[in-house]
Amino acid sequence: MKDTYGRTIDYMRISITDRCNLRCRYCMPDGVELVPMSDILTFEEIVRIAAAAAKAGIRKFKVTGGEPLVRLGCPELVGELKQITGVEQVTLTTNGVLLSKYLEPLAAVGLDGVNISLDTLNRQTYERITGRDELNQVLKSIDLTVEKGIPVKLNCVLQRGLNAHEWEALIRFTRERPIDVRFIELMPIGYGREFEAVYNEELLEKLQALCPDLEPDERVHGNGPAIYYRLPGAKGSIGFISAMHGKFCAHCNRLRLTSRGMLKPCLCYEDSVDVGGIIRQNGPGRDEINRQIQEAIRQAVALKPECHSFEALDGVTERKRMIEIGG
Repeated sequence: MKDTYGRTIDYMRISITDRCNLRCRYCMPDGVELVPMSDILTFEEIVRIAAAAAKAGIRKFKVTGGEPLVRLGCPELVGELKQITGVEQVTLTTNGVLLSKYLEPLAAVGLDGVNISLDTLNRQTYERITGRDELNQVLKSIDLTVEKGIPVKLNCVLQRGLNAHEWEALIRFTRERPIDVRFIELMPIGYGREFEAVYNEELLEKLQALCPDLEPDERVHGNGPAIYYRLPGAKGSIGFISAMHGKFCAHCNRLRLTSRGMLKPCLCYEDSVDVGGIIRQNGPGRDEINRQIQEAIRQAVALKPECHSFEALDGVTERKRMIEIGG
């Protein structure tokens, strides 16, 4: 599919739950209100929407949450998505706490890659950020996933006054393991508005000063907008996803499906298309509903803006929390 700016849209991120077993302060702090389970798409509905998306031109899916592994049957869903005609890749974003528990069934159904959220290697700081003492379990999951041969990326969000200095420790992962460590600028969405981000242009300057032999890495690492570098001799790479100061909108290739069935063309704006309402209609037959779903997907693609406006907060119209949208 092409949008109105000529970009190929072939990637969909699917949030399967707004629940999570952590309470990260910039995403889902304690006391946050959750969506009633009856409002969340069933796995059957998700697979039907994904199949319609594949017919419309989507080739890659990312299963997200909340924390997708807190929803029973997540590995089976990954397997069903992998079986859809036309699908080339299914990956998963997780906090890693439950990953070792479900690693065998995920590998068995052919999971193509895992993104693991990890902002610190300090146990006390991890508990301060997430509200839970689970760092050792996450590190275990990382090592086991690498041993399984499943590609791993670490997603790191730095915040001033908390973990801004930890980038040096995090990039050591790339020396010792075939892992991509990506630094993601904190976006002003939901609770993220309340915290001070560390911007990647500043971080890259520090990295180049520390490692003057840093090399650009031009290889394709996935479906996202990260710009990669590599330390000489390192097994992995260092990526920068600069949502605030490195507009990558010209290469945007994605839609997002929320756990309630809303298709979002862009994180920055409130525009969305209600595909969940379509699939839960009682009147039309299955074929007609499937046709309407495909049309809704094309409508969402047509709504994609030329670019976001995160750098100017008065232009950001999305007021939902990130947990409501999906990772």
